Amino acid sequence: MRKIRVLVVDDSVVVRRLLTDVLAEDPEIELAGTAPNGRIALAKLPQVNPDLVTLDIEMPELDGLQTLTELRKQYPKLPVIMFSTLTARGAAATLDALARGASDYVTKPANVGSVNAAIQSVREQLIPRIKALCPGLAAMVGPTSANRPASASSIKRPALAQRCDVVVIGSSTGGPQALTAVLRALPADFPTPILIVQHMPAIFTQHLAARLNQECGLTVREASQGEALSPGVALIAPGDFHLEIERQGFNVRTRLQQGPPENSCRPAVDVLFRSAARVYGRNCQAFVLTGMGKDGLRGAEHIVAAGGSVVAQDAASSVVWGMPRAVTEAGLTRCTLPLTEIAREIQRTVAFGRGPAPATRGAHP
Repeated sequence: MRKIRVLVVDDSVVVRRLLTDVLAEDPEIELAGTAPNGRIALAKLPQVNPDLVTLDIEMPELDGLQTLTELRKQYPKLPVIMFSTLTARGAAATLDALARGASDYVTKPANVGSVNAAIQSVREQLIPRIKALCPGLAAMVGPTSANRPASASSIKRPALAQRCDVVVIGSSTGGPQALTAVLRALPADFPTPILIVQHMPAIFTQHLAARLNQECGLTVREASQGEALSPGVALIAPGDFHLEIERQGFNVRTRLQQGPPENSCRPAVDVLFRSAARVYGRNCQAFVLTGMGKDGLRGAEHIVAAGGSVVAQDAASSVVWGMPRAVTEAGLTRCTLPLTEIAREIQRTVAFGRGPAPATRGAHP
C-alpha cells in the first residue's frame, strides 16, 4: 500500500518544522508539501494531490476557516485536521471548523516544558487521526472499502423488551457533527435524561454544550457535580473529568471524578456506560456514534449484561468507524443504523411503554 500524503498548512515556521519531523518518523506517511497560509495552500492542492490536509486556524491573508470553506467547494471529501489552541477562542473556532466540514482537530502543545514533549504531544494526537481518516492507504484503524459492511439501514429493528429511562451516548472523531444532527431532531419535551461523553479537552466541551443548547430544542449543558438528572436535559461530560451517575434517594445524580484515563481518554465512554448499567439496569439504552478506537466496548458489555441494549452508528455514515465497529463486531448491538436514523430510533426507544411517541414540538428541522 502506498504512503498517506499530507499537506501541512501553518504560518509558523517552527510549527511546520515540528509537523514535518513528526510525519517523517512514520513509514506509512509522507509529506506532500507545506504552505504558510491558506491562499498558497489552495493553489498547491491540485499540484501535490494530498490524501489529507492539516490546517492551522489563525493565519494571515486567508485564515483556516476561510481556507476550509473554499477547500470544501472543490474537495468535499478530502480529510482535514484543524490545528487548534487550547483556549476559549481556539475552542470556538474549532467547533466552527467542524461545522464547516473539518474532519477532526489536534490541539497545539501548551506548557509542555520542552521541544521533545511538544513533539510527543503532537505525535500522539496526530498520527492515529491521520491513519484513521485515511483507511485503505496503510495498515490503520477503520474499515477499508473492502471490509465495510453494507448499509445497515435495511437491518430490521428487533422488538423492544423494556421501557427506557435514560439514554447514554458515546462519540469521538466526528462526534460534534453527529451529536448536532441527532440532538437537533429531538423534541424539547423529551421524556428521559440524556448523558453524553464526547472525547474533547476541557474548555472545548463547555463550548460544545453551549452551541448545542442554542441549536436544539432540548436543554444541553456541561454536567456539574451532584446534578439531578431531568427529562429533556442532555448533560455532556466536562473535558478531563469522567462522568458517572449514582442513585441518591429518589434522585439520580451526576458524579464527576478524575480517576485514571481509560482507553487513553478522560472522559471515557466506558466509565459512563458502566455507571448507567449499575443505576438503570435493563432500562438503559446506549448509542455509540462515530469515533476512533474502542472506548465504549467494555461499558456496552455491562449494559447488555444488565439487560439494556446498544445501538451503533453504521460505517457508511461514520467519520471513523472505530467505536461503533467495536461494539458491532462484539455482537453487542441490537441494530446498526445510519446517522440519519439515530434520532428516530432514540424516540422509538423512549416511546416504548409510554404510549404515543413524543410530539416533535420544539425539535429543529
